[in-house]
This record gives sequence, C-alpha cells and structure tokens, in this order.
Amino acid sequence: MRCGVLFFLISFFLISFFIAYLILPKIITIIQEANFLRLNYKNEFIPVGVGIVFFLTTLLVITVLLPFLPEKASIKAYAFLLAFAIFTCLGLVDDVWGSRDTSGLKGHLFASFKKGQLTTGAIKAMFGLVGAALLTVSTGSWLWVLVNILIVVLTVNTINLLDLRPGRAGKGFLFLAVIFFILGWGEEESFFLAAVSGSLLAYLGYDLKAKTMMGDTGANALGAVLGIVAVWVLAAPAKIIYLVCLIIFHFVTERYSLTQIIAQNRFLNFLDLFGRK
Repeated sequence: MRCGVLFFLISFFLISFFIAYLILPKIITIIQEANFLRLNYKNEFIPVGVGIVFFLTTLLVITVLLPFLPEKASIKAYAFLLAFAIFTCLGLVDDVWGSRDTSGLKGHLFASFKKGQLTTGAIKAMFGLVGAALLTVSTGSWLWVLVNILIVVLTVNTINLLDLRPGRAGKGFLFLAVIFFILGWGEEESFFLAAVSGSLLAYLGYDLKAKTMMGDTGANALGAVLGIVAVWVLAAPAKIIYLVCLIIFHFVTERYSLTQIIAQNRFLNFLDLFGRK
C-alpha cells in the first residue's frame, strides 16, 4: 500500500511538473498578447493571472491518471477539481475586475458592510465561504464543519497575504505542503497536493525573477488546495493546532506589515530573498 502511494505521489508530481513546464510559455504569451498586465512592486508591467496554469495542469494530470487511482481517491478527485475550479475562477474575477484600492480580508469586509461597496474581494470571500461549506458539510458534527470551513477560508487568505513579493506565496505553499505530506503520509488525497506542487515548481522560477504574477487566480487556488488537503488528511488535534496558527497569523498581519516582520528577521528574510532576482 505504501509503495503504491509513493508511486502515485511521484507520478502526479513529475507529470504535472513537465506538463506545466511545457505549457507555461504558451500561457504567458497568450496573457501578454491580451495585454493582461499589472504593475508589480518594482513598478514594472508584467503578465498577471499566470497561476491559472496550476488548475489547467492538475486537471490534465488527474484526467490522465483517474482510471488508475484507488476508489477513494477517484471519488474525491471530482470534489477536489470542482473546488479547485471554483477558487481559481474567484481569483480570476478579482484579477480581472478587482480594485487594488482595497486589500485584505478586513478591508474588503469593511468596504462591503460599512461603506456599502461590494468589492470583488468580498464576492470572493462570500462564494469562497459557500464553496468551503459545500466541501466540508459532510465531515462530521457541525463544530467540525465550522473548523474545516475556517481552515479552508483562512488558508486561502493566508496564501493571498503572502503573495506580495516574488516567490513568497509559492514558498509558503511548499512549506505547508511538506508538513501535510508528512502528517498525512499514506493518505490518497495527498496525490492532488503532489500534482499542484509539481506545477508550482515548474512555475516558481518565473515568479522569483519577477517575470510574471500568479495573481489571485493562482494564490486563491493554492490556498484552497492546502485548505482542502488539510481538512482531508490532518488528524483532529493537528487540525486544531493548524487553525490556531492561522488565527494568530491573521491577528498579527492585520496589525503589522508582514513584509516588515520578514525584513526584520534574519532567517525569514533569507528565506524570502532566496532564489529571487
């Protein structure tokens, strides 16, 4: 059983990596020709929304390998792809029509409920909440359903908060992915995480060189993948610890600049700058 799991993990990862490696230049060209560009933190116009490659690649990989998957993984593959598509589309909506004047979960909710301005970020939060609820409604008691919803929603927002500098969101994803691989070793749902990790590694070089942005299209999708896999593979105590960490992270980042926190810590700053050009 363990050898079979390892085989599928490697297969999902490698096939996804090579597919993403091959199609990324084409996707970037399409985005450039559509003039879908945005100013980055260096005030340079670069393609945005390139993170759509994560969903496209994973869709292809799962479609190819689905007939060979164990029954449990085959059933969950459909739910995973549906959720992946929902959160990718919500991120794309924000990339296309979203305003950069309002940022952060608190900012979007404040604009919606206090000022009466419905932002794309608020739409993303509301429909993301619905998507998370649909995924977790059958995961146990209502208390655990609430825990699982919070894990998905807060993980999505965590990756979005990290996506302010080249490579930061990708590194955050890979850090959490490694933890989930270890804690959920042997769980078939990890196959999907391996597929997304492969496509991310193929993309990460573009991001680190500030040649492209994954945008909310990619950050939303990556966060959703982590949240869904966490709900599926983590044991109850690990879920509670992870949720507490997410809440603390959001509490801190609502009050202090994450970029400044990282810059003031030598180790975190080293990790943040590693590979960046």
